[in-house]
Amino acid sequence: MDLIAERKAIETALDAYRAELDRLPDDLFDVTPPNGGWSFAEVYSHILQSTLGASIAAEKCARGTSPATRKGLNLLGRFLMLTSCFPPAKIKAPPVIPVLKISKEEARNMIIKCRKRIEAIAPLLPNAEDHHRISHPRLGMLHAKHWFKFLRVHLQHHLKQLKRIEKELA
Repeated sequence: MDLIAERKAIETALDAYRAELDRLPDDLFDVTPPNGGWSFAEVYSHILQSTLGASIAAEKCARGTSPATRKGLNLLGRFLMLTSCFPPAKIKAPPVIPVLKISKEEARNMIIKCRKRIEAIAPLLPNAEDHHRISHPRLGMLHAKHWFKFLRVHLQHHLKQLKRIEKELA
């Protein structure tokens, strides 16, 4: 895994979220699309809370403060790590993180927090041991580098969702 490329892709995705946030009309930010699903505010809440949570898991694994285990990825986890994307079928988000309608200011602040977390954990990853893992609710047991890749794939995945919501609200 090319950790430098992963970090660059994560930063690019966070840049895209920030640009979209500045571009989205204030009056549509927390509007639920007519066909249901999440509002922009809820997507931002989900993706940024998930990013912070995954970065904490990656750091625990990288520092060796997570349990050592031989357990690994499940089938969905192997698919994601191999293809760098989620399967084409819709997957419901695990209820681990509550999805809230946050404000644009809260989203901006969370993007800054995410950037700081990525900056803090990236230097730890090259020396992270693969046997320190933390369970992901859908993917199985992930080590630090898996968590970092998940961050990138997850961020990129939800950028597409923002485009779908925009079309629905147009």
